[in-house]
Amino acid sequence: MNILIIEDDAELAEAIGDFLTLQGAACDYAWSGSAGLELARQQPFDIIILDLMLPRMNGYSVCRTLRDQGYTTPVLMLTACDADSDQLEGFQAGVDDYVAKPCPMPLLWARLQAIWRRANPASECLQIADLSLYLKEKRASRQHEELKLTPTGWKILELLARHSPDIVARRTIEQQVWPDGVDTRNFNVQLHLLRKTVDKPFGSPLIHTVTGKGLCLKPVDKQAVNEGTQ
Repeated sequence: MNILIIEDDAELAEAIGDFLTLQGAACDYAWSGSAGLELARQQPFDIIILDLMLPRMNGYSVCRTLRDQGYTTPVLMLTACDADSDQLEGFQAGVDDYVAKPCPMPLLWARLQAIWRRANPASECLQIADLSLYLKEKRASRQHEELKLTPTGWKILELLARHSPDIVARRTIEQQVWPDGVDTRNFNVQLHLLRKTVDKPFGSPLIHTVTGKGLCLKPVDKQAVNEGTQ
């Protein structure tokens, strides 16, 4: 997901960008309304995070200008001005969603994902860190690089993604991916191939074996490592 953050508070913009980058998004920045408008015209973005009170050109004017010029990029307005009249003016200017500051980062990410799904109903994408699964097309990418998955690898990955970050028991994977049964060797070969495709080229593993429990798909963290996740 490519996101443009138009926010004149550099510290806040960088904090948002750092968090979204950890979720797998790619972020670009503009510190004024006019600069944000120009950047939004020059480059394709999946979503724009737009502050209201901006130097040179406020958020309403930025969004209204984009809409008047035919740009349909979804816009999330993030602002401390949360009165009903402010929200109404934002929606009338073409804003897709409205979040009041301060906003918890996980909630902001959830709202961005919801906006993206509404704008791309045919894609139905699951996002885990920098891994994207496009369910209807049965394809996946990581760091915007297409992954070459086997049909069985896709089934395992989709199952883990739908339950992420929870652990999926090995027995559950066997029953859903191989309803007619599978031997241990074949299971391990398919898991090895999946890890080789999804994790090895990117340095940071997402597929983890939790001893005695099963597998999970999530970004690595120190707590998980200490608990024995590999």
